[in-house]
This record gives sequence, C-alpha cells and structure tokens, in this order.
Amino acid sequence: MKNRKSQIDAFFSTGSIAIAGVSRHEKKFGRVVYNDLRKSGYDVLAINPNLNEIQGDKCYADVNELPEEVESLLIVTPKKETDEVLRNAITKGIKNIWVQQASDTDRTLKIAEEYNKEIICKKCIFMFAEPVSGFHKFHRTIVKFLGQLPK
Repeated sequence: MKNRKSQIDAFFSTGSIAIAGVSRHEKKFGRVVYNDLRKSGYDVLAINPNLNEIQGDKCYADVNELPEEVESLLIVTPKKETDEVLRNAITKGIKNIWVQQASDTDRTLKIAEEYNKEIICKKCIFMFAEPVSGFHKFHRTIVKFLGQLPK
C-alpha cells in the first residue's frame, strides 16, 4: 500500500470530513484535529458514541449514522476501535478513508486489502491539511527535501 498525492487531494476535496474519535477532552488528539480543521475552514463532523454534541454541533454515534453524502473519514480512534470503524466505513461506501498514524493496527492494511480498498495510512493529517503551520510545516519541508512526500 502506497499513499498517493491524488488520494490525499481527493480526501480534502470533498464537502465535509467526518472524524471518528473526537474526544470530549480538549487536549486529546481527536479533539485537537477536530478544532484545528474547523478553524482552518473545513466542514467537519464529529463521531463519538459517548457524546450527543460537541461545541454545539451534532455528534454522531458511529459511521453508520453519517449522512450519505459524507465521502471522507479520518479515523483517530484508539487502536482497539480502529479496525471496526474501518470495516464499517468501507461497507458504508465512504470513498476516502484516512487512518491517522498511531491509530492503525497490524490488521488495518490487511482489512483494507480484503475489501480491495485503498486507504491513507501511517501519515499525519496535519502534514497535509492546509494551511500547514508550526512544527508540521517544518516536518513537511524536511520530508519533501528527502523526497518522501506522496507523489
């Protein structure tokens, strides 16, 4: 499995991005991603089975509750939940799936292969969500210099 720039571009080009694993806790990664993407102008939908809303916006219990038009899903769940969320997303027909680095398991890529589904995996969304800033901008510059950005 090789991440391609066209996959990443397609992920960000859809109308909205659902995020599985948005936390109620402000400092946890799922919540940081949710807040930062919102602040950057992305239309984001939160998924957390333990919340009805987050910051006044509806929070979905799981992938299957998402509106049909959602085409992109970022998975930032704990590893023990990742593969089930991935299977549900694939069977629901979500086109663009990104499994945040550190959320993937040793089965994640095998599951995607079983379904013949290409996913983005082992990459940090902050390296690609515009505008890239701070440490992530520096990191992306280094990765680009080393020729390791997806092509």
